Amino acid sequence: MHDRTHTSKRLIGEAPPEFRSTGRDPRIDVCRGIALWWIFLDHVPNNVGSWLTLRNYGFCDAAEIFMFISGVTCALAYGRARQRDGWRGVIGRSLRRGWDIYAAFLLLALACAVLVYVAGSDHLADDSNTRVFFERPGAALAHAAILQFRPVNTDVLPVFVICHVLFAPLLWLLLRAPNVTLGLSLLLYALVHFFGWRVPAWPDGVWFFNPLAWQFLVVLGAWYVIEGKTIRDWITSRPALVLSTLFLALSLFLALGQQIKPLVPQALTDLLFPLDKSNLSPLRLLHFLALAIVASWLVPEGWRGLSTPMLRGARWCGENSLPIYCLGVLLALVSQFDLFNISNWPAMQIALSLGGVLMMTAVAALLNALSTKRKPAVGAVDRKMPAAVTNPKVEDRARRTVLDAQLRAVTAPSTYCP
Repeated sequence: MHDRTHTSKRLIGEAPPEFRSTGRDPRIDVCRGIALWWIFLDHVPNNVGSWLTLRNYGFCDAAEIFMFISGVTCALAYGRARQRDGWRGVIGRSLRRGWDIYAAFLLLALACAVLVYVAGSDHLADDSNTRVFFERPGAALAHAAILQFRPVNTDVLPVFVICHVLFAPLLWLLLRAPNVTLGLSLLLYALVHFFGWRVPAWPDGVWFFNPLAWQFLVVLGAWYVIEGKTIRDWITSRPALVLSTLFLALSLFLALGQQIKPLVPQALTDLLFPLDKSNLSPLRLLHFLALAIVASWLVPEGWRGLSTPMLRGARWCGENSLPIYCLGVLLALVSQFDLFNISNWPAMQIALSLGGVLMMTAVAALLNALSTKRKPAVGAVDRKMPAAVTNPKVEDRARRTVLDAQLRAVTAPSTYCP
């Protein structure tokens, strides 16, 4: 049995091979991009397009995917930053990224309020939780600034603010005692369910995504990058695949029972549903883990399908997750307004769903193109080095400047982290 108090040999100075690599697994961004599409489709109420997402076929939805992958990408980005800049660099980058997400959250909250005001819809003001903006604007802004007030569908961003701000000490713990750190995270998750710990919101209620519970998926993702090799043989084994497939089949049967009433006894449906999404219900967690195991079998590393046009678009969205998530929230509001005031026919729902996904992909492609233009080309230092420069120190400094810029382009949290 693996020792939970195990301290990695990396304590002596060796980093995980993932931290030393400058490449990135395209599956990460593809999965995150698909999750962003699904989140947008699920955010539009009564949308026929949501039948293309996970929500109706099991216990979990795209939120679990997004959280887990965020832990993976943060561990990769900040771990590589540590290799290059040390712990001071990790702390600086994580605080800057936390600030970026915090600023994006405030701007998104204001944008939602402006959009509702322009629409002039009381129905949309109630559904988007922005009415209080117009009734008590000063108090709403003050509580939004301390993450206590959030318009609908912006709830996940405050959780990411906390995760990034605290990621440097988390990474420090994971590199020294990975299994103990994961165990403590699991213990906190269990205590949340046992004692019912919640984080209060304003003007009433609690945080929809309880950070005390959802932190476990972020920690699990980061742990998998650092110590996951210890369980990869089991994950890729046939018993794991069989058990995961059976659990997914059972969850599909039970989930469809909500839509097809005679399929599942009503007493069992009432016992299981609705699942507690705010606190990451254990069934949701197990469903995600089973899904991840099956996905690792179906989409192995280097799978050729990742280069198809559709998945290339998903990858672009995943590489620009923060702006694309914010865009998806606004598109969901616009779609909700159109469905309520223009037409709620399935054809309209399909058109808005397809249009929203295409717009998200187009914006992501534009952002990717702009980002690519700013990246220095490999070997640029050799092409641009004046022939008259012969001082070895000057040459070395110039090469290091370009190489540092290239490394930042690969490891920047702005592209890796949500």
